[in-house]
Amino acid sequence: MKAEIFAEIMNARAQRKPVALVTALDSGKQRVVARDHAADDILAQVLDEAFRFDRSGVHKVPEGEFFVHIYNPPLRLFVIGAVHIAQSVIPIAKAAGYDIVVIDPRGAFATGERFPDIALHAEWPDEILPKLGLDQRSALLALTHDPKIDDPSLNLALKSKVFYIGALGSKKTQGARRQRLTELGFGEKDIARIHGPIGIDIGAQGAPEIAISIMAELTRVLRLGS
Repeated sequence: MKAEIFAEIMNARAQRKPVALVTALDSGKQRVVARDHAADDILAQVLDEAFRFDRSGVHKVPEGEFFVHIYNPPLRLFVIGAVHIAQSVIPIAKAAGYDIVVIDPRGAFATGERFPDIALHAEWPDEILPKLGLDQRSALLALTHDPKIDDPSLNLALKSKVFYIGALGSKKTQGARRQRLTELGFGEKDIARIHGPIGIDIGAQGAPEIAISIMAELTRVLRLGS
């Protein structure tokens, strides 16, 4: 690997930008392809699937045979609201490989006793999220039921490339949320990115089952895109 190729990959990793190292097996020629530009590459379909499934490997296409090495940043899950359901979601998300960040300005909720070994921020979402960064390897769950806390996080998430946005609440709650976001200038296509009521409909009862439905939906969007 040439020094400039290595530097490009390291720079992308530092910025949490997904890239692929594509090596032509007949010539050894290498190039770095950013996920944002993968649709324009001759291996567009191969790269799309490889990025979504974190899958490196050899691919044979009419243009030749290539080895695609995927460099995806670690997955992150931003949980807005240090609530009961969050306590059930987090163990599943950790087992699935997510770095967890819990944000709740209510200091009495976001405590190390309730969330051991988790990054906690007792700050308002609109203050801390811009510092932490929302990117295409991040997902966000808004779980507080409090518009003063959930809405600012949804506002920022909708302006970002996060791959999943979920918001807890009934259909009535979602309708009111939709109206508030519309008044903020978001269109139907933007608001449709929010999964709510959150989770796959499996008839979940109680926090543990709701957590399973949430992580199932999140995983489906991560891997399948919908």
